[in-house]
Amino acid sequence: MAYENPSEYINHHLTNLTYGRHPDLGWKLAESGSEAAEMGFMSIHVDSMMWSIGLGALFLFLFWRAGRKATSDQPGGFQNAIEMILEFIDDTVKQVFHGKTGPLGPIALTIFMWVLLMNSMKLVPVDLVPFTLEQFGVGYQKIAPTTNPNVTLGMATFVLMMVVYYSFKVKGFGFIKELCFTPFNHWLFIPVNLFMELVGLLSKPLSLGLRLFGNMYAGEMIFILIALMFSAGFLLWPLAGGLQFIWAVFHILVVSLQAFIFMVLTVVYIAMAHEDH
Repeated sequence: MAYENPSEYINHHLTNLTYGRHPDLGWKLAESGSEAAEMGFMSIHVDSMMWSIGLGALFLFLFWRAGRKATSDQPGGFQNAIEMILEFIDDTVKQVFHGKTGPLGPIALTIFMWVLLMNSMKLVPVDLVPFTLEQFGVGYQKIAPTTNPNVTLGMATFVLMMVVYYSFKVKGFGFIKELCFTPFNHWLFIPVNLFMELVGLLSKPLSLGLRLFGNMYAGEMIFILIALMFSAGFLLWPLAGGLQFIWAVFHILVVSLQAFIFMVLTVVYIAMAHEDH
C-alpha cells in the first residue's frame, strides 16, 4: 500500500482491525480509521483479540508440552528454561506474599508469560505482518495487543476483581467496615472515607493498565518513526537499520521489565487485600 505522507503511514499502523456496526453500512470490518471511530464503543478490535488469545494458547501449549515431557534424568534446554521461569516466579511471589500462596503462583505465572509474549510482538518488524496480510485483503493489523488500552485495562479490571474477591474472602464484612472507617474512625466521616478508599482502590488497576499501555505504545511509536527513515532515501538506510537494531535490543529489556512489573504489582495488590489496617 502506498502512503501519501508520513502521517497516513503512522495512522495506518496505529489503527486496529475493527469489526462493528456502522450507523450507515451495518455490520462489517472497518475499511478506514474514520469508519472504526463511527462504529462506537461496542466495536471489537479483531486483531487484538486474535493475537492475545493466540499468544495465551501458545503459552498454555508450551508449558503443557514441557510438563508432559519433563524428566529428572537428562532434562533438555527447553525444560531447563521452563523450570528457571517457574522458580523465578515462585521465589518472587513468596518474597512479596507472606502466607500460603495457593493459586497465586499460577496466576502470577500466567500474567507474566502472557504479558511477556504480547509485549514481545513489538520486536517483529513493524511492516512485516501488516504488509503480508494486505496481500490477502486485510487492511489493518496491530500485532502487539498491549499497545491497545482496551487490552491492558481489561487485564487491570480482572486484577481489580481479584482484589475485591480476596478482600471479601479474607475479611468478609470487615472489608466494608475498612472502606467506611479508614482513615478516620468515626461514622461522621463515612462519606469522606468511602470516597478516599474507593478512589485508591480504583486507581490501582487504572494505573496498572495505563502504565503498561503507555510504555508499549511509546515504544511502538519509536519503531514506526524509525521505519519512516527508510522512505527518506537509501542513504539513510544504514542509519535506520542501525537504530532499529539498537532500539530492538534495548526494548528486550523494556518488554520483560514491563511484564515483571505488571505481575509483581498484581501480587502486591492481592497481598494488600489480605492485610488488615
